Amino acid sequence: MWKLKIGDGEGQWLTTTNGHVGRQHWEFDAEAGTAEERAQVETMRQNFNKNRFRFKQSADLLMRMQLRKENPRGQIPLAIKVNEVVKITEETMTSTLRRAISYYSTIQAHDGHWPSESAGPLFFLPTLVMGLYISGSINAILSPEHQKEIKRYIYNHQNEDGGWGMHIEGHSTMFGSALNYVALRLLGEGLEDGDDMAVDRGRKWILDHGGAVGTPSWGKLWLTVLGVYEWDGCNPMPPEFWLLPKFFPIHLGKMLSYARLLYMPMSYLYGKRFVGPITGLIPSLRQEIYNEPYEEINWNRARNTFAKEDLYYPHPLVQDMLWGFLHHLTEPLLKRWPFSKLRDKALRTAIEHVHYEDMNSRYFGSACIAKMVSLVACWVEDPNSEAYKRHLARLPDYLWVAEDGMKMQTFGCQMWEAAFSIQAILSANLSEEYGPTLRKSHSFVKASQVCDNPSGDFRKMYRHISKGGWTFSTQDHGWQVSDCTADGLKVALLFSQMPQQLVGEKIETERLYDAVNLILSYQVDLVEY
Repeated sequence: MWKLKIGDGEGQWLTTTNGHVGRQHWEFDAEAGTAEERAQVETMRQNFNKNRFRFKQSADLLMRMQLRKENPRGQIPLAIKVNEVVKITEETMTSTLRRAISYYSTIQAHDGHWPSESAGPLFFLPTLVMGLYISGSINAILSPEHQKEIKRYIYNHQNEDGGWGMHIEGHSTMFGSALNYVALRLLGEGLEDGDDMAVDRGRKWILDHGGAVGTPSWGKLWLTVLGVYEWDGCNPMPPEFWLLPKFFPIHLGKMLSYARLLYMPMSYLYGKRFVGPITGLIPSLRQEIYNEPYEEINWNRARNTFAKEDLYYPHPLVQDMLWGFLHHLTEPLLKRWPFSKLRDKALRTAIEHVHYEDMNSRYFGSACIAKMVSLVACWVEDPNSEAYKRHLARLPDYLWVAEDGMKMQTFGCQMWEAAFSIQAILSANLSEEYGPTLRKSHSFVKASQVCDNPSGDFRKMYRHISKGGWTFSTQDHGWQVSDCTADGLKVALLFSQMPQQLVGEKIETERLYDAVNLILSYQVDLVEY
């Protein structure tokens, strides 16, 4: 039976800045739970599967069942049913609020946050499977129970037409379909596996919609690194962009952080032209996901081939012209001496940025997509490196188990959820009745504030100050967010005005100043944030 672990962080390859406060990950314990509880879990899974086309989102029933057992509370007020003839009084409203907060207190973790998933996109999980398959660690990291739940999740979120969407609510796309189909095959599923030949129906959707050549750029990269697509079919991602001067109009330091942190390891793999080990399954996949023989595919044309289901906005002509120039003229030069020396320098710069971001986020990375590309990049640089081992150790933080199976999260939303939850509870004017709940949440808020700026010359690494901020998830993640900082500051101020015997010791004034300083640093000349 799966068990949610809170604030636990064992092993030499995990580091923390606050004792792992807010950390949440799942472990499988074959001896856990009673026979009745295990039967209850199976019923939850069956009910989700039966209704999966009507209700796409799980209700976190496994987590709720565990936390409610761990957080016993007195009688929760009964629901008050109202209708057109029953007058809603202040007493009715207060009773309903008590009922809601009482229940909500039972699903609070012991460190003060409210555990929950932050998932939904269907291209997250396949990158985990492919990254571990490429590095040869899939069976070492993903136990049979992990793999069973991952397959359950992928099958549960297959659309009725056989494909998979970009997210659980979306129409089928080549991006979602190609990656999830390949993930199932890497996990050992055959064409006849799954309910109603689910794997074969997934393949049929891919072929009926033009084959995997139509997957967008991120899909092309992952299929290439796996060995079932070719680098000549990818538009250029030259690492030399890292060498451009800062005043240049196109500079990676000016990109949105999520895009920049994803481009770093992608450009490293592109510059290396890395392809993973060609196992016995790879040649089979090359034949399964294309409508023509793999050797006859026009990879140059495939660079700009995208399935219509995936095309949200056509490429501007100037963008295709720039990519064509880089592909046909620049790349051939950079493969030859003396220009190859420039490529070597660019690769060193790119991987230096990867390592810097990894260390400053305790190997979370900015989010799961960048995380998995960085993991592969570190393995490519040195399969026995400390960086790769630390990446592996942090993977459980990204995995979440519910009645629909095991999914991969963005990176967690612990602080985001806690800040809103606290404000909602305080607005009910029932604080005196929920002191333990508020005290724990206050402790979590204080333990989650980022206390330092990124290490070293962080501006050289295109980072902003972070001291005083709050992240979307935990302090260990390290990436400050403006709105999370604003809400963190707000609840810290609210708690500072409340009796300490109820909510605990208030946060130090200097830390409030740090938060204000960070928020003001985001202000621009137009008085916008």
